[in-house]
Amino acid sequence: MNKKTCCSALCLLVCFISIVPECFTVEANTCKPSGKIRGRKIPPTCDNDHGSDCCKQGKLYDIYKCSPPVSNHTKAVLTLISFDNEEYGPSECDDKFHSDEELVVALSTGWFGKKKRCGRFVKIHGNGKSVKAKVVDECDSTVGCDADHGYQPPCKNNIVEAASAVWKALGVPVDQRDQMQIQWSDA
Repeated sequence: MNKKTCCSALCLLVCFISIVPECFTVEANTCKPSGKIRGRKIPPTCDNDHGSDCCKQGKLYDIYKCSPPVSNHTKAVLTLISFDNEEYGPSECDDKFHSDEELVVALSTGWFGKKKRCGRFVKIHGNGKSVKAKVVDECDSTVGCDADHGYQPPCKNNIVEAASAVWKALGVPVDQRDQMQIQWSDA
């Protein structure tokens, strides 16, 4: 290669290296909070199982109508939930309760897409394993701090709530089923 070609190639490489990370930053920042809600006085019945927080009076909580873009390896936080808990009501997709032994999940509001993923399967990768689970509910990112939501804050925009069976399929011991970084995709 001559000097001019090498210089041109080097310039292109430098441009590529400086532009590509910026593209990923822009994608990661495409979902910003759409508002806030204020925590109200919460009765002592708030369920803070599995490390979840109860709303705090006066604290502002972000709400989201969106979630990060879905890809073949969408980053998310897996949390544990029971879909047979009458306190939260039946699942949004089918108006039914589901056993903790079923491979079922709820997705943050943006990913749930106004029921567009209801009944569809997602593939979850975590703990060195993968599992397919059915979407049956929404982890609501737009409301919270009320009786309908167990006095818990709105769901964050990157949550996959999973029944115990999903955690078991991923090989996570019972005493470690709380929150875990995962990747997921449509199956």
